[in-house]
Amino acid sequence: MKELKVPELAESITEGTISEWLVNPGDHVEKGDPVLELETDKVNVEVNAEYSGVVKELLKEAGDDVEVGDIIATVDENGEAGGEADTSAAEETKAEAAAVAEAPAEEKKEETKVEAAEPAAANKNTLATPSARKRARELGISLDEISARDPFGRVRPEDVEEAAKPKAKPAKQAKDDKSKQSAKTEFEKPVERVKMTRRRQTIANRLVEAQHTSAMLTTFNEVDMTAVMQLRSERKDKFLEKHDVKLGFMSFFTKAVVGALKEFPYINAEIQDNEIVLKKFYDVGIAVSTDDGLVVPVVRDADRLDFAGIESEISRLGKKARNKELSLDELNGGSFTITNGGIFGSLVSTPILNTPQVGILGMHTIQKRPIAMPDDTIQIRPMMYLALSYDHRIVDGKDAVQFLVRIKQLLEDPYDLLLEG
Repeated sequence: MKELKVPELAESITEGTISEWLVNPGDHVEKGDPVLELETDKVNVEVNAEYSGVVKELLKEAGDDVEVGDIIATVDENGEAGGEADTSAAEETKAEAAAVAEAPAEEKKEETKVEAAEPAAANKNTLATPSARKRARELGISLDEISARDPFGRVRPEDVEEAAKPKAKPAKQAKDDKSKQSAKTEFEKPVERVKMTRRRQTIANRLVEAQHTSAMLTTFNEVDMTAVMQLRSERKDKFLEKHDVKLGFMSFFTKAVVGALKEFPYINAEIQDNEIVLKKFYDVGIAVSTDDGLVVPVVRDADRLDFAGIESEISRLGKKARNKELSLDELNGGSFTITNGGIFGSLVSTPILNTPQVGILGMHTIQKRPIAMPDDTIQIRPMMYLALSYDHRIVDGKDAVQFLVRIKQLLEDPYDLLLEG
């Protein structure tokens, strides 16, 4: 019998949560076959079988937290697939039931006394599957109060669920309960508790950490998107035909950010102990919203990519993020981040730093507004508010404001950006 353990995942990952088992007891697996999906604080990874054989027993359930090195299942290298695990479990249960039936009367009597005095001990002596025991603990139900439908007397999860269902009450008791219910306070109204996923917990911790470890400040400006929208309208069809990718807004903003970072290097930096590390590369993180929360895959060497290269990379990373297929390499690092709340209709917000980075640019929805032009006329223009959150420990307010002004200038005259890309 071989043990299946949680393998070494990556240097920064030591634990995870079992998201889903891909095999059942009795299934045959080949070495290298995926057996479960493990959710870590960064990505979901598949754990593969280290041996060929038949899955004998699953020692952990979906939702359980595990660490590297934990034994999570057993594999019989000489077993045959097709319900062998279930058969052995039934035989084991039958043997247990027979042993209980053949126990001396005095011993049974003594056990009854112990059960009456110690419910916990009674639970241990009751025949039940591990998942049934776990569910009974969650619901606060004693196993010895549950009627098993299994022919061998073993309590299963469905028996626990059935026992947890409310029983019909006599009319008088129901009336009394209704009176008590009407007297309950507003704090006793129905609620639902949902366990936070490991990734959601990590996101929460990182956001709180960012506010606790940095002197975060946000400055705002607005950009007239007329020129970008006009240029995009002129070039989008030829761009799609030539590069097989759409010309979106993100490539303009990424190019503008890279140009501004080159002029203000302290915003492309981080603090390590008592030193400021100025980064001579431009790996731009693009925040992507998924069902499990926000992830920030990184567009590597964005300064070396043209518009088509940036759009293709953002499209590729976004798709992988939504399909939970991002690798650790695609998430690690990054020197600056862009987040676009505008796709959800946000008019203005204060983005939180993606530490240890010291700057993050927030984009917002484009809204037509009356704008006073240089010739004192009033025109309706498509405007977007921009927000730059920065770490005031190493970025001065003057540099932050000028950085945002520079992005505004590059976007309001984007033809140079396109020529450079």
